[in-house]
Amino acid sequence: MSYELLQLRDVWAARWPEALALWSRFTQLREPRWCFDRADEKRESLASSFAMIRLDDHAVVISLAQIHEQQLDEFPLEIMGHEIGHHVYCPSDLADQARMIARIRRGLPTREQQTGLVANLYSDLLINDRLMRQANLNMAAVYKKLAGGSADKMWTLYMRIYEILWSLPAGSLVAPSGDPALDADAALGARLIRAYAKDWLKGAGRFAALLFSYLAENEGKAVKIALRGWLATDGGPSGVIPDGLVEIDDDEIDGAIHPSLDPDLSGTDLPEAPDPAASKPGDSVPRRRYREPSEYKEILRSAGVDVPDSELTIRYYRERALPYVIPFPVRELPSSREPLAEGLDGWDAGESLEQLDVMESLLASETIIPGVTTVQRVYGTDSGSPPEREPVDLYVGVDCSGSMANPSVQMSYPVLAGAIIALSALRAGARVMVTLSGEPGSFSTTGDFISDEHEILRILTGYLGTGYAFGIHRLAGTFAARDRRNRPVHILIVTDHDIFVMLREKSYGIDGWTVEREALEKARGGGTFVLHMPASWGESGEKRLTKDGWEVAHVLQWEDIVEFAREFSLRKYDQPRTAAAAAPTESGA
Repeated sequence: MSYELLQLRDVWAARWPEALALWSRFTQLREPRWCFDRADEKRESLASSFAMIRLDDHAVVISLAQIHEQQLDEFPLEIMGHEIGHHVYCPSDLADQARMIARIRRGLPTREQQTGLVANLYSDLLINDRLMRQANLNMAAVYKKLAGGSADKMWTLYMRIYEILWSLPAGSLVAPSGDPALDADAALGARLIRAYAKDWLKGAGRFAALLFSYLAENEGKAVKIALRGWLATDGGPSGVIPDGLVEIDDDEIDGAIHPSLDPDLSGTDLPEAPDPAASKPGDSVPRRRYREPSEYKEILRSAGVDVPDSELTIRYYRERALPYVIPFPVRELPSSREPLAEGLDGWDAGESLEQLDVMESLLASETIIPGVTTVQRVYGTDSGSPPEREPVDLYVGVDCSGSMANPSVQMSYPVLAGAIIALSALRAGARVMVTLSGEPGSFSTTGDFISDEHEILRILTGYLGTGYAFGIHRLAGTFAARDRRNRPVHILIVTDHDIFVMLREKSYGIDGWTVEREALEKARGGGTFVLHMPASWGESGEKRLTKDGWEVAHVLQWEDIVEFAREFSLRKYDQPRTAAAAAPTESGA
């Protein structure tokens, strides 16, 4: 650690309060974490830039070694103010960073891998323009220090946008392009930054569409080289998973238009094209639109979220399920009252003889003198206790054979339905056991009835892709030894028509019909088969299941199982409420 870098740290640290005040006198952030060498940078995950802010813990990290190496010592306010701007203004937190990335991805079809670069360029334009115009900082001088002599079209466009924003003569930051089309795009870019400065999420997809054709030349490599040191495409790896990204925002779908087609920028009113996915005839409420699990994960990865893939899958289905889960149970006070003895009071001859407490009067005096030694008991009232109701535990068996979708890649409605029902059961106080089964082949299970939400969803969102049906014989291992001392269980099996083949199969000499019947008797909480097939396909088999005591439900499209799950949860675990409660409308992504 050189004395020169220590002096530089002291000078910059003294300007830190001033840098915070550039945005607001109420802005509060810890002093930056100073890096003096490569080891410090590695520890702080400062991989390729001299400054960044981490969006999960909002720590500003600055490499003094790189600052000095690139001769930027005289720009403490410009650089620190820029990093503070990422916290205060754009993107401000990891959730908004991910939403910005989602919009930019839509403007970069087939070039989504450049999303991080475009997001960084866009947010830097917004922040630098505000610092230059409102705080009178010399941001242009920083770019003159950083800029290379590249004639790359994308670099020229980016620098030309700055020149227009700051009313600098052409050629101040980059050599003139001599291309009227590029200059027109730069003017559009500058207008976009100003027009969407207060609604920057809305402008993100439009900025991506503007840069789309320029990425074709060399995928932005020249820009990355020219801005090396100040081009952190994310705030470093984060273990935080932001909420609210499963559902697609309304303005995201149509927000990735080229700025030349935006009436707010071009001044030309264009006819609005109806969105066929937004609603269907007869819909009373707008239909929700959701991402596929794969897109959800790609957005989070681009935002710097660094957690195992399985954790992202769990979070996806939990977030999808929550709008349909029953509300947390609320205990209502009973209207009935119970008498409660509170003490003694005097009794006089004019009062009812029934109110006289003879025993307490004799204890007070052997001689009973009305109105003197006689007493009566005084009663208050107490609310009667509501009857305790023990929820029925839940067994969820899901067909995970080769015909079922992999929930980590594409939407699996059976898994979503299982998550809705399992989370509702947990809220009601029930315990849940989940078994995935694709047999002959593999199975996975929680092993017992548990209340661990994460473990339940971990098993539920797994994937086997083996066999042809749910292994009905798995029920024997769970229910054979149960008796009246165990809590009642409702058995829920989600599968398709192949289950009737499995029911005829024998294991250790016992067929599936015997297993299902005995398991239902041992469970003592009822059972439901949800079959993905028309009712006419298995009439004889269904009659036998019904005779054994099972309820049988059909879904023709897997999407329909979401509504079944909502109604089932209300009926089984939210009995005081009505199934007519308002619920969101489901649609595909």
